[in-house]
Amino acid sequence: MADPKRLNLFRNIGIIAHIDAGKTTLTERVLFYTGRSHRMGEVHDGTAVMDWMEQEQERGITITSAVTTCRWRGHEIHLIDTPGHVDFTMEVERSLRVLDGAIAVFSGVDGVEPQSETVWHQADRYHVPKVAFVNKMDRIGADFTNTVNQIENKFKTIPLTLQLPIGSESDFRGVLDLVSMKQIIWLDETLGAEFTIEEIDPALSSAANEARENLVAKLGEFDDELMERYLGGTEITPEHLIPVIRRLTLELKAVPVLCGSALKNKGVQPLLEAVVDFLPSPVDVPPIEGTNPATGAVEQRKSDEKEPLSALAFKIFMEQGRKLTYLRIYSGVLQVGTDILNVSKGAREKVSRIFEMHANKRERIERSGAGNLVAVLGLKTTTTGDSICDPDKPLLLEPVDIYEPVISVSVEAQTRADQEKLFDSLAKLSEEDPTFRFAESPDTGQIIVSGMGELHLEIVLNRLARDYHVGVNAGKPQVVYRETIRTRAQGTGVFDREIGGTRHFAQVQVSLAPRERGVGNQVSNKVRDGSIPEIFFPAIEQGIQDAAGSGTVAGYPVVDVETTLFSGLFQEGISSELSFRVAASMAFRNAFEQADPVLLEPCMLVEILAPEESLGVVLDDINMRKGKIENITARKAIQVVSAVVALSKMFGYSTALRSSTQGRATFTMHFSHYDLASQ
Repeated sequence: MADPKRLNLFRNIGIIAHIDAGKTTLTERVLFYTGRSHRMGEVHDGTAVMDWMEQEQERGITITSAVTTCRWRGHEIHLIDTPGHVDFTMEVERSLRVLDGAIAVFSGVDGVEPQSETVWHQADRYHVPKVAFVNKMDRIGADFTNTVNQIENKFKTIPLTLQLPIGSESDFRGVLDLVSMKQIIWLDETLGAEFTIEEIDPALSSAANEARENLVAKLGEFDDELMERYLGGTEITPEHLIPVIRRLTLELKAVPVLCGSALKNKGVQPLLEAVVDFLPSPVDVPPIEGTNPATGAVEQRKSDEKEPLSALAFKIFMEQGRKLTYLRIYSGVLQVGTDILNVSKGAREKVSRIFEMHANKRERIERSGAGNLVAVLGLKTTTTGDSICDPDKPLLLEPVDIYEPVISVSVEAQTRADQEKLFDSLAKLSEEDPTFRFAESPDTGQIIVSGMGELHLEIVLNRLARDYHVGVNAGKPQVVYRETIRTRAQGTGVFDREIGGTRHFAQVQVSLAPRERGVGNQVSNKVRDGSIPEIFFPAIEQGIQDAAGSGTVAGYPVVDVETTLFSGLFQEGISSELSFRVAASMAFRNAFEQADPVLLEPCMLVEILAPEESLGVVLDDINMRKGKIENITARKAIQVVSAVVALSKMFGYSTALRSSTQGRATFTMHFSHYDLASQ
């Protein structure tokens, strides 16, 4: 039987942030203080529990999102530690798709960084409530107030400052809790596991009272009862504040902000309290919605074990040749040995094993219910974004958004033995990671692999050698271009051929028109004279899609084109779906060649952090790369340069920037849009 009280005690949360903000370090402390692990792992030592892959330990970065479960104050917290590097944004995307809440970590020194903005907006898109944690308060240059102001200005949200730091930089030793009006001091000798809760130091009481007044005034704007108490001078206790903070957090109107230093073991326990107090349980979020594949009607499933099973596959991982499928169970119960339906593929599957995950370690369980994140063995056809349901009550959930690759390299096997294993190994890697693609070039016979950036492809090829023991030689990175048109044109395709003793005939006429950049392709049917029977329209549309798969300029996919079918010719007995599909493809190509086809290249949004004295060389370099400077802002002694630059001009930029600024400047970049390729 389902127990709603049990579901109230669940928290499905992710830790999201820019690279090097301290996500994994924070996660290690959470695991230690909740008793899930018995020693603190450190990223810089390569001993972090959640960074278990060899590549993660060597590089000191998170590459794949890791799932674990821990318990705090009687609550069961399912936690996903996500990557911060832009090349692995897909890992964040698919995690946020299945999470109910998130901890957004910011460096107190660097404030809101570019990838922080990306993951924040991803969370907003999935309506994920957030708690903000300003980390690294012990570091030189840490500025809590500045970071809170950036959260307010950049995200257009209301930050609820629940804590103030006690001491700064190397003197940081605790926090003022503005909800309870106490001060919390951590004891270094206990690795932060123990702390004292005291009355606020008189020297700090003035700042604490002012900040508490501001907090109550902000909350009072959204709660009449609280405002009455505030204006009437009545005592306001934590019991009055916490429900209002929780409601505003769940409604995405405000974000509680806490602070600390994960590396120095300060501030983690109050953050866990905030997760329990302010972030949603599965019953706090709206019921999951999906489409009934039989009727097309939109249906809802509550987070309840009494409801029919519905789950979403959000991650695939290959382990020693076996496929592990990570599921978020939204409703119903999943049991070992039961048949389930993959609605996305229309295939029945059998659950052979279910695991509760702790990074790469597994705990076998026999059943799991609504609100859980689990891993399953036995699902052969399931891929990222597939809907898993009760075979008698199918429901197709919204899939995970998949990013398109922007960079490619050619690879070739080093030996004949490697050649035999190459395709199979690449297929397994692409099943795990939907942003990694591979294909054989029809012109050269080379295998082309594509991904989200140079680091992404480097990691994939490294895994190919380590995990699958396949040696490859890789070529230089190549940009993944697109093709489009600049003018309108019409084209005709005629297919008249005898195949296998049967004549096939069709004639199709289409017109092409350019669309706004980034909106995608569209096919519309304007045939009104009955020259083509409606039964052939799906085949014609498929033929147009086939042709749009490779343009006539350089064979890249065609984007942002509107294709209108306006006439054709049909002959009884000899016109077929095959003939119309081929004729439509020919008509599209014929029109495309006359419509001034052009190449589009991916443009990247680049943000460079450089000291003021290096600003000149940074700007000169961007101009040499034909980049467009968007803006320059000052962040204390650092200048922040935002620019849009073609990806083809950014190869080797990391080395060039380091050498021109003596290693003092850093940069991040992520895909912005496609635009006309520079000559």
